[in-house]
Amino acid sequence: MIDENVIRIDSLSKSYATGNGDTIRALDEVALNVRANDFICIVGPSGCGKSTLLRIVAGLEHASAGSVHYRDTMHTGPTREIGMVFQEYSLLPWRNVLDNVGLGMEFAGTPVSERLRVSRSFLKLVGMEKFERAFPHELSGGMQQRVAIARSLANNPDVLLMDEPFGALDAHTRILLQKELLRIWEKNRKTILFVTHSVDEAIYLADRIVVMSGRPGRILEVMELDQPRPRDRSNAQYGKMATQILDILEKEVSSSV
Repeated sequence: MIDENVIRIDSLSKSYATGNGDTIRALDEVALNVRANDFICIVGPSGCGKSTLLRIVAGLEHASAGSVHYRDTMHTGPTREIGMVFQEYSLLPWRNVLDNVGLGMEFAGTPVSERLRVSRSFLKLVGMEKFERAFPHELSGGMQQRVAIARSLANNPDVLLMDEPFGALDAHTRILLQKELLRIWEKNRKTILFVTHSVDEAIYLADRIVVMSGRPGRILEVMELDQPRPRDRSNAQYGKMATQILDILEKEVSSSV
């Protein structure tokens, strides 16, 4: 692994004003260094600011305090170098699969021939090459998410942010796409920040797991995983790690009641 910080999050805080004049603090003094080719999963209680953190890193929201640096440059707005995959598939319903994948390149002015070549190569990578003429409503949820991942990869981002991309899927499809994502990551070696509610999913995927507190979200612990891939869910180390993380989260939830 290259020892280089691609993303640096410094003392990041976020507060929202409510309609009745109150202030909600969503994030508090979050600091994290993300190295090149890292696969980091972020877990924490519901409402702890995981998705807000990802949106700030993506440049879709502004922090109230602190900063995000991308390769030593202050990052304040959306950029092609940082792509995002949402839980909602966010495909344009009037465009077929091929045209959805090529959307970012179309906005960037990429010539049609190159756009088609790249789009088809990534559809093949995610196993969707036979469905390039299909429309989103003709696809299952898992298939739509494969297309959404292909679209993000086709833009050739340096960093890929994933906000619970498998959260709406059934258990079997979720496991299949976890394996597929790891295969794609091994092939492309993107830097990935992945938000999930599933401790099991985090252990299966990540190099490091960031465990967050309840609101306002703070980083409680960053855990390194040295288990080789593919990981065996029946392995004693796997179970021990899951118990450790769940204990931290249980104590955190209990303390906030």
